[in-house]
Amino acid sequence: MNRIEPKPLPRFSASARSDVEPFRAMELVARAGAMSAAGESVILMCVGQPGAPAPSAARKAAARALEIGRIGYTPAPGIAPLRKRIAQWYGERYGAECDPGRVFVTTGSSAGFILSFLACFEAGDRVAIPAPGYPAYRNILRALSLEPVEIFTRPEDRWVVTPELLAETHAQAPLAGVLIANPNNPNGTMMKPDAFGDLVAKCGELGIRFISDEIYHGLTYGMEEVTALPLDPDAFIINSFSKYFCMTGWRIGWMVVPENMIGIIDRLQQNAFICAPEISQIAALAAFDGVDEMNAVSAGYAENRNLFTRRLTELGFASVQPVDGAFYAYADASPHTDDTSAFAARLLEEAKVAVTPGLDFDTKRGRHWLRFSFCGDHADMVEGFNRIEAWLK
Repeated sequence: MNRIEPKPLPRFSASARSDVEPFRAMELVARAGAMSAAGESVILMCVGQPGAPAPSAARKAAARALEIGRIGYTPAPGIAPLRKRIAQWYGERYGAECDPGRVFVTTGSSAGFILSFLACFEAGDRVAIPAPGYPAYRNILRALSLEPVEIFTRPEDRWVVTPELLAETHAQAPLAGVLIANPNNPNGTMMKPDAFGDLVAKCGELGIRFISDEIYHGLTYGMEEVTALPLDPDAFIINSFSKYFCMTGWRIGWMVVPENMIGIIDRLQQNAFICAPEISQIAALAAFDGVDEMNAVSAGYAENRNLFTRRLTELGFASVQPVDGAFYAYADASPHTDDTSAFAARLLEEAKVAVTPGLDFDTKRGRHWLRFSFCGDHADMVEGFNRIEAWLK
């Protein structure tokens, strides 16, 4: 009898810092995609990807560039016309002056986070993030040997990080930085302008680096947007063409960095990413000509927002955190389940509706919450709620 030799064990294991949690929303998207490919009708309420295409001007500019044929490297900070146009955007939208030399074009906002974390912090530094909040913050920080510190926001504070909560967290052990999205993901909740300014000022008082995630600017419902750019010369500003400009798959974003960080970010970008894709930069420059088109898309989100806040209440969800911006509703599902991960899995398989469980966004309380994305087609959103209603009965 032939003896079967056991397979040798791997000689090397993965690094401890690579042991990050999955982004459950993307796992659901993959499963929903497989179901759709098999011919099933699936309604996506799980991922923050606009249903509308990029501005027509952006698509036409990209097509012209492809006709020319040569797409290559650009300077590490990005093409000069795009950097200048982004700087101009701050004057148009916020009345804030921005030096184009401080603007870096990045491979989506994700590269902006990585570059800012590398530039600002030493291994082991503590960086505060809100909970609920975007899970990639936590996972990228850990992968870079930094310590994410969740600040658990409260209903009495309208689910935002306050100067008092920040100071309390800093007093427990010093923070090197804080990362705030305003509007926030997963709830779309925003700080009022004065509250945002007070938080930035408290960071300056405590010596905490402020990183401002502004990727949902342009998608607000009666709340004023505030950029951190004029409030703190040491702040890092992160933004993207993905959300307002509907350019997720183009992987193109930007950051505005402090003057003393220009050379540092330039070197990090050269080595880590070389540059953002030239074809996407060309399209992004033209995207600014599509503002009217994008505002019409945003008006559709407002209609979906009204649908979601009404239907979630009708379907017995305990509460919905304030939906001031972005295109998400974060709902308390405790009347229906104490395990939203299992609930979301069943909802997808049985009702063919994909939503995101809250553990992505809040490691402490997320098992009672669900995130619903409302950036899809309105008729699909209506159908999704009809399916959820029938499934819950």
